[in-house]
Amino acid sequence: MTGPSHIVEGDQAAASLQLDAYLPYRLSVASNAVSGLIARAYEDRFALSVPQWRLICVLAEDGGKTQREIVDRTVMDKVTVSRAARGLSARRLIGRSENRADGRSHVLSLTEEGRRLHAEIAPLALAYEAALICGLAPAEVAQLKRLLARLQHAAGTLAGGAAPLADPGLTGL
Repeated sequence: MTGPSHIVEGDQAAASLQLDAYLPYRLSVASNAVSGLIARAYEDRFALSVPQWRLICVLAEDGGKTQREIVDRTVMDKVTVSRAARGLSARRLIGRSENRADGRSHVLSLTEEGRRLHAEIAPLALAYEAALICGLAPAEVAQLKRLLARLQHAAGTLAGGAAPLADPGLTGL
């Protein structure tokens, strides 16, 4: 088994593993619950999947990006980004233009309709976030964001490549 030397192996690890106390499981369950809640709202009201909404947000925040840049920014796999882009393109929410830096790829950007949709959904997304964190103090929210960034970085490091922090201001490593 590869990985950090302090990882417990074999029967001792199996005996001490309690799923509800296992942080990767808890993170996954929490993420699935939040994503599922928000996905239903996006799907029902706007006919968007979560990957499509993420792609729209990236393009709204960053401007034109290649699919590779979107994969890197969102940590979604290539196939998911490609499917999301095809669906958004078919709805004329994004456009494709030649990538002058690399003729083998295209730059994706929001169309006017895509920008309008983002402007309509963003307040709903922020309202969901506010409802999710309403029981937390602002300092707790800031700490949670820092801790999540650190966990993402640690996961990237363990996977063999340092994952970029989601927000460079959340270093505290």
